[in-house]
Amino acid sequence: MSNPKIIIAIAAILLALAVAAGAFGAHALKNILCTERLETWQTAVQYHAWHALGLMLIALIGVQFDLVITWPASLILTGIVIFSGSLYTLCLSGIGWLGAITPFGGIAFIAGWVLLGIQVLKSNG
Repeated sequence: MSNPKIIIAIAAILLALAVAAGAFGAHALKNILCTERLETWQTAVQYHAWHALGLMLIALIGVQFDLVITWPASLILTGIVIFSGSLYTLCLSGIGWLGAITPFGGIAFIAGWVLLGIQVLKSNG
């Protein structure tokens, strides 16, 4: 995942999905899930949306500083899938152990941002 155009396209699709997930939670799940699960759903949507925007930003930073951003972009994408995906699935299925997977997505987010920072600092741009 080093082509900025592909990363931006993936991020745009992820942002559309985040909007859809937010609307789904606000309307379809409003009367189905308990308050705690609705808050969990909202957390998943927020992290999903913010990190999809971050994925776009990573692509633009890669172009600006002429960086290979494969690892940061891949880690952020992995974070979205694991963090938000596990929370979405937890809310829809009620399978409690899925909450144990969520922190791995958070670790992927942190690693992606730290790696991007290191790469920018090491760049000549």
